[in-house]
Amino acid sequence: MGTRLCCFHSPKSTTKRNDGKGGVGGTLYSSPKNLRVFSLNELRSATRNFHPTNKIGRGGFGVVYKGILRDRSFVAIKSLSTESKQGTNEFLTEIDMVSNVRHPNLVRLIGCCVEDNNRMLVYEYLENNSLANALLGTKNNSISLDWSKRAAICLGTAHGLSFLHEEAEPHIVHRDIKASNILLDEDLVPKIGDFGLAKLFPDNVTHISTRVAGTMGYLAPEYALLGQLTKKADIYSFGVLILEVISGRSSSKSVWGHDMKDLLEWVWKMRVEDKLLDIVDPKLEGYPEEEVLRFVKVALCCTQAASHQRPSMKQVIISVCCCCG
Repeated sequence: MGTRLCCFHSPKSTTKRNDGKGGVGGTLYSSPKNLRVFSLNELRSATRNFHPTNKIGRGGFGVVYKGILRDRSFVAIKSLSTESKQGTNEFLTEIDMVSNVRHPNLVRLIGCCVEDNNRMLVYEYLENNSLANALLGTKNNSISLDWSKRAAICLGTAHGLSFLHEEAEPHIVHRDIKASNILLDEDLVPKIGDFGLAKLFPDNVTHISTRVAGTMGYLAPEYALLGQLTKKADIYSFGVLILEVISGRSSSKSVWGHDMKDLLEWVWKMRVEDKLLDIVDPKLEGYPEEEVLRFVKVALCCTQAASHQRPSMKQVIISVCCCCG
């Protein structure tokens, strides 16, 4: 994977610490004005007392349930583990981050619940669950995604990330871009979710050193090895995500074929052998070869080993839009 692939140039990056204070049994230091505060009883009622049949997902810090509020609207309720101190930090971080940003490609936070030892986040409900389920799930959970749908999912996710990196104030690095954190609405519009690991990057900061968090298979090398975080870590993860969307295969698989390669190593090998179309999901039929190849090459630019060689999200969008005509 040492081949240099230069498609673009580069940007800058940055952090602000979360001032939120709250203990396992405490209350929030303040409630954001644009968030609704739910009682525990309201959320119990919405989920039939958190019945297992309403469970729609599980994250690193808790479980996500489907709920129906009294006005008959559907919501997704993220219940964080009561034992996890990290879960408390994630809860406060997520409220700080998501309550202040709005974008069509970001999951909308509706409200929260802090009662006794319970900490919950209430999000808009997205009918088609996650990209991981749609693309990599079982036959019962997966969705037939033709090329135009896959391309739109990549582009929508890119717009959401570009907003976080360039337009949100302060800028935000998500730190956990992966298929299970890209949620799909009824029209398959992608929305980035799960901001519990996100970091704020004010304009005067180029990088921060932090503990490594995220998901193996998506982690940029400088971040995984040195704990150096910039926006380019998200861009690396996004590149891996594009390759998953094109190949229909998971980056988290530890072995790949006879030579024990992971997804990214395999794609770079196919590039060297001039066989990039061999990575395309066999379920994809009648796709535009030049357009797919352009997406693959953009993904490889995003996953360059040297962070300064990776493009910005704005550059990614320009390049992808050009090939979408």
